[in-house]
Amino acid sequence: MINKKTIIGFIFFGAVFIEGLTFCPGIYAENLNAGVVLADDQGNILYSQNREKLFIPASILKILTSLAALDLLGPDYRFSTAWYLDPDSKNLYLKGFGDPLLISEIIEELCQDIILTAKPEQVHDIILDQTYFSDQIQVPGKGNSLNPYDAPVGALSANFNTLLFQWDKKENKFISGEPQTPLLPAFLGDIKKTRLKQGRIVLSKQQGMLYPGLLVKFFLEKNNIAVTGSVRLGKYKGEQRGGNTFLSPFDTKQVVQKLLKYSNNYIANLVLLTLGAKTYGLPATLEKGVKAVKLFSKQRLGFDHLSISEGSGLSRSNLISPDQMIKVLIEFMPFYSLLNSQGQDFFKTGTLSGIRTRAGYISGKDGRLYPYVIMVNQKNKGYDAILKKLLQVVNN
Repeated sequence: MINKKTIIGFIFFGAVFIEGLTFCPGIYAENLNAGVVLADDQGNILYSQNREKLFIPASILKILTSLAALDLLGPDYRFSTAWYLDPDSKNLYLKGFGDPLLISEIIEELCQDIILTAKPEQVHDIILDQTYFSDQIQVPGKGNSLNPYDAPVGALSANFNTLLFQWDKKENKFISGEPQTPLLPAFLGDIKKTRLKQGRIVLSKQQGMLYPGLLVKFFLEKNNIAVTGSVRLGKYKGEQRGGNTFLSPFDTKQVVQKLLKYSNNYIANLVLLTLGAKTYGLPATLEKGVKAVKLFSKQRLGFDHLSISEGSGLSRSNLISPDQMIKVLIEFMPFYSLLNSQGQDFFKTGTLSGIRTRAGYISGKDGRLYPYVIMVNQKNKGYDAILKKLLQVVNN
């Protein structure tokens, strides 16, 4: 069992020794651009290599974003969507506040709330207010591919600004890849352009801004509420006229769990943008979000400097040291179960071209958690061997 007070590590004849355990020669020598830290649950460092060196974290940065959200928003915080039905014009106004889990099922619940509260016989225009976020947001590292991680962000967005589709052989047409989500005719042209029989498209910024309203229109009409006008952008009027607030059924902990489980860049950056707006006021910008996380990192974690440009780890301009990541993990420990797990390992991985990272906790035989960080910023050499050795150290 690991000594609870101190572990002496030293180099001897090309091998690394840690309290009687020998790391194979060369595992670390060939990883000159690798950072490794293993600690106990009190933050005592059991082993480190390149502890102070800055590395590209890739998606393990999401743990820091999640920790900031749990602290600044609170674990029980729920994202909201405001709505107001004008009794004179019959226009329905919706305003988004960055809910990252505004999926079809939740939009249908929102429509039920509108129907039960306002009891509309019909709706004219559906007007969407996207002004909680700046319209000039450009996430560093995001491209223009059909991959979900390249989806645009928005204050009022549906289904992660993506659309899943498949070809129905019996009906001889495209249908939704999700039973809870309608396949709206407006997107058939984009689906056909992919020349795929099944897959997912990423909505353009303009499509993403209107998509929630199109889904609201569908679900209202499904409940026999006629929508006689159009779906368009505009200014929310409910703030002066007694609007309504619809709360997401998901609290911050559940949002974080999904963020980490699916390594969702879209969720991570919507959370980051919300942190910026909550800390520095409207409109939400990436700069405010980054500033909010940096301030949190200084006040809560003692970081004098933190080099990040967004919250998901997609950008290669993000840099963090293994020592900083261990401090993040020590603070995140009460929420360790929100991470993915495999056996005794609770972890988050990160991958970019030429980058492999991993951070999490090994549950020891003594019932304690041992946070660890592995950051390899070169073509993969020894990453799996490093993890294997750390597991052996804890479980010996």
